[in-house]
Amino acid sequence: MSFDDIIERRGTHCVKWDMMEKLYGVPQDEGLAMWVADMDFRPPEVVQHALRDLTDHGIYGYFGDDDKYMEAIQWWMQNRHGWKVDRDWVFTTHGLVNGTAMCVETFTQPGDGVVLFTPVYHAFAKVIKANNRRVVECEMTNNDGRYEMDFDAYDALIDDTTRMVVLCSPHNPGGRVWSRAELEGVADFAKRHDLLLVSDEIHHDLLMPGQMHIPMAHIDGITDRLIMMTATTKTFNIAGSHSGNVIIEDSDLRAKFAARMAGLGLSPNSFGLFMATAAYSADGAAWVDDLCLYLDGNRQLFDAGVNAIPGLKSMQLEATYLSWVDFAGTGMDREEFTRRVEQDACIAVNHGPTFGKGGGSWLRFNIATPRARIEEAVERLEKAFGDLQ
Repeated sequence: MSFDDIIERRGTHCVKWDMMEKLYGVPQDEGLAMWVADMDFRPPEVVQHALRDLTDHGIYGYFGDDDKYMEAIQWWMQNRHGWKVDRDWVFTTHGLVNGTAMCVETFTQPGDGVVLFTPVYHAFAKVIKANNRRVVECEMTNNDGRYEMDFDAYDALIDDTTRMVVLCSPHNPGGRVWSRAELEGVADFAKRHDLLLVSDEIHHDLLMPGQMHIPMAHIDGITDRLIMMTATTKTFNIAGSHSGNVIIEDSDLRAKFAARMAGLGLSPNSFGLFMATAAYSADGAAWVDDLCLYLDGNRQLFDAGVNAIPGLKSMQLEATYLSWVDFAGTGMDREEFTRRVEQDACIAVNHGPTFGKGGGSWLRFNIATPRARIEEAVERLEKAFGDLQ
């Protein structure tokens, strides 16, 4: 398989392509879907092979004997991230939005505050609010095209009902790979205010060349309040499997989470476990290496095109496949530049304000698509903003 292959996804119950007209008014027949964070690439052959074996067998009963699944997780975390994980630490949830919601529900009470460093992935705020907790927005500073955290300013926002902080690492939508010093700053902030720290690291494999992700679990002195979250779903484009891992080293926190899992009667989907086991392998690793190089090529092409349009500026992407573009320099209000992107260029994108404070003048573009579509997107944007040339 080549990442350049165009795979038709319209008419396949694909939210990204089949819902863009209903949600954004972008015509399905001519629109480009660059919003939802899944890729327009098939997963590696090792995953497809595992599914073919399953369907060839033809019986889809309850899953048992998870040794290979757990060994695959342990192998991947050790070999790709230098992180030794005990199988007893691992819980499998129905994806990491579900994992986040379960952490909020298990470890906080209605009315408690949960800190987000905004702008950040919009589903965090959604599940916090749905659980009747408060979102405490700590807006990040855009320092010459890189998001940074100002903990001195954030200290003043915390009160005695703030219980948790959720970190997105690497960051979505800004694409930052946090440095060790920055992660230590988050850890110190959590300890200073006695906050539980949930680190969502779903994008940890999707790194641009030369970047290195540091798991929060590698930061000293944070184990007693740390909840790690990882998944195969973003890395291998299998989000429909709805599987993810909440990994908790501390025994007290682990017991509380286990009790909540038991109380809800949750058990994982067998298809997700088969796919994850196959993906976390040497073949899967080789595919991810090729994927990251391809995404870097898309990044370079998209950035060059966008940044050549007067008034548009993309944030330097260090990880993920999500380009965060600022339209403030156009002098247009949000309605106008969004209209041009969606109606004139016929591109469906995520709206900046949904990511919280600091997102007002931004749009998020998904560049995990064949390169020909990146070229087309750039051409459409150049035409839509042609009067600024």
